[in-house]
Amino acid sequence: MSESLLSRRSHHQKPGLPFLGELTLAPSRVHEFCGPARRTLALMLAEKLLAATSQPLFWITPQWQHDRLHGEAVTRFINPGRITFISPKRPEDLLWCCEEILRSGLVPLMVCELPAAPNLTAVRRMHLAAEASAREQNTTPLGLLLMPGQGGIQGVESRWYMAPAHQRGDQRWHLERRRARMAPPRAWAVRRRKDGTRLEPG
Repeated sequence: MSESLLSRRSHHQKPGLPFLGELTLAPSRVHEFCGPARRTLALMLAEKLLAATSQPLFWITPQWQHDRLHGEAVTRFINPGRITFISPKRPEDLLWCCEEILRSGLVPLMVCELPAAPNLTAVRRMHLAAEASAREQNTTPLGLLLMPGQGGIQGVESRWYMAPAHQRGDQRWHLERRRARMAPPRAWAVRRRKDGTRLEPG
């Protein structure tokens, strides 16, 4: 065989999806949001990511979980009508839904609230499903796994923690990037004003 095993073509990483300020998230991958303001962080991402599309997002919540998004609060970020809620009855159905939604490529964003961390195999299957959608359907589905407390899901592309740090008359949160394959840990202050959400050094 005379074909060379090497190529001089450059292999460019796909550009990240817009997040907050200059922050981006790797497309067609699964990321973890944790902490007491994890749902708020997910809605901030949805606001940014869905701004240029009319597509909905799928939000998966266990049927037995009593905490639900409050529609009036959601309107501060997106139209609640753009969210399709899915409420599986069994824990194993949560992960199955995540994988199938990412594989379908029907929506740009899938959010799943998990009561406990899935195993590494389940997370890898989600990555493969999202990558297959990107390869076969030319889509860039993004998976968000929301975990209470400090989080700690193995195998995620990145892990982000957010907690409220409000002051009188000032909506503010503390944001940490705790894990990322291509970036070091770092912290910021997130402030929300009438003209939008701003990212400041933490």
